[in-house]
Amino acid sequence: MSRIKQAFETLEGQGRKALIPYITAGDPQKEATVPMMHALVDAGADIIELGVPFSDPMADGPTIQLACERALAHNTSLHDVLAMVAEFRNTDSQTPVVLMGYLNPVERMGYEVFVAEAVKAGVDGVLLVDLPPEEAVDVAGFFRDSDLDMIYLIAPTTTDERIEAIGHAGSGYVYYVSLKGVTGSKALDVADVARNLERIRQHVDIPVGVGFGITNGDTAAAVGQVADGVIVGSAIVNLIAANADNSAAGRKAVAELVAGMRSALDA
Repeated sequence: MSRIKQAFETLEGQGRKALIPYITAGDPQKEATVPMMHALVDAGADIIELGVPFSDPMADGPTIQLACERALAHNTSLHDVLAMVAEFRNTDSQTPVVLMGYLNPVERMGYEVFVAEAVKAGVDGVLLVDLPPEEAVDVAGFFRDSDLDMIYLIAPTTTDERIEAIGHAGSGYVYYVSLKGVTGSKALDVADVARNLERIRQHVDIPVGVGFGITNGDTAAAVGQVADGVIVGSAIVNLIAANADNSAAGRKAVAELVAGMRSALDA
């Protein structure tokens, strides 16, 4: 059983929801990433989404675009990101890690090489924003044969037919983008999320995590009432940016935010 599936099954048995924070690897410095990953776990994270820096993150808003710029200024590569996961695994063998990013770095490395290196490092899943299931047919076997979960995005505008296809192609969980637009968007409508999750669950039998617009404990708790997992990105990355010159202060601020969300979800 994959670590992602085990995490969701354990949480379900406890009547709890997954808290899934996102950070960009190498932001604000390479050496800050692994300590931040451990701080996230200590604060209550169940799964970590680790962003692979990319020069043209088209699905992301200014917050994560700037995080990618800071990471790339330190020449953070896909090889570096895999090394960070391997270092994290030296002392944490349980927390699932999902790499989130874009196709180009994976294509440059080669799908077979990437999958082998990701599994060796201890990666559990991959979400490639610009690799939809229709385009992944020829390479999905590499991931499936190595038990590396392929996680796909579902938007409010996704048709039932396409949700059905994603339900068959994906594993681990699906990422429901709760708002139209790029990361960092505001004005989350939980009632609208609930209606769309009801529709999604008619076609998908794996957990559904919800991201975009979750900024604090109140919004996390509200989304947790209807979702299997709560995904938090820009709110965390903003705190990292605000403390770019002091990674210890950044870890403390992020840990406080995540701990507050954990408490709100569990309440």
